[in-house]
Formats: sequence, C-alpha cells, structure tokens
Amino acid sequence: MAQFVRSLAQKAPALLNAAVTYSKPRLATFWHYARVELVPPTPAEIPKAIQSLKKVIESAKTGSFKQLTVKEAMLNGLVATEVWMWFYIGEIIGKRGIVGYDV
Repeated sequence: MAQFVRSLAQKAPALLNAAVTYSKPRLATFWHYARVELVPPTPAEIPKAIQSLKKVIESAKTGSFKQLTVKEAMLNGLVATEVWMWFYIGEIIGKRGIVGYDV
C-alpha cells in the first residue's frame, strides 16, 4: 500500500500537468460559448420574443403549424423540451431536493 501511495505521489505532478493541458482548450471553448449563450436577454430583444410568442399563438389558432417541415417541427420540439427541462431544474434547485418540498 505504501508503495502505491509513493508511486502515486511521484506521478501526481505529471498527471496534473496532463489534465491541465487537456482541459485548457476545452474550457476556453466552453467559456466562449457560455458568455454568448447564457446571458439574459437585453431590453431590445424582449419585443422580438413577444412577437415570436404571438406568432406561435397565431399559428396554433389557425392551424398553420401543420405546414411545418419535419426539420422545423423537430427543432421546435427540441427547444420546447429544453425550456421544459430548465423549468424542472429550477424546481429542483428551488426545493433543494429531487423529491418533495420541506413543509
């Protein structure tokens, strides 16, 4: 056991350097996209979002959503699923647990 710990202690700096070298470009890419995608909407974007929501409601009333291509329908479904999952993640964070609320 002591041999293993000694061996691990000798290899730790090399393993750490390899992990840092591997992670740096991936973290840079992550932070680049996080700065772009995870920002809240600007005041200029809110009217566009409201207009988009009005279009969705109008297409539901008129039935024009039936004319979507499969690709557009799939993308709309993925976006709806993402919003739904973020809602559930917010619920889990809010109640500080996966099951039930502390009452």
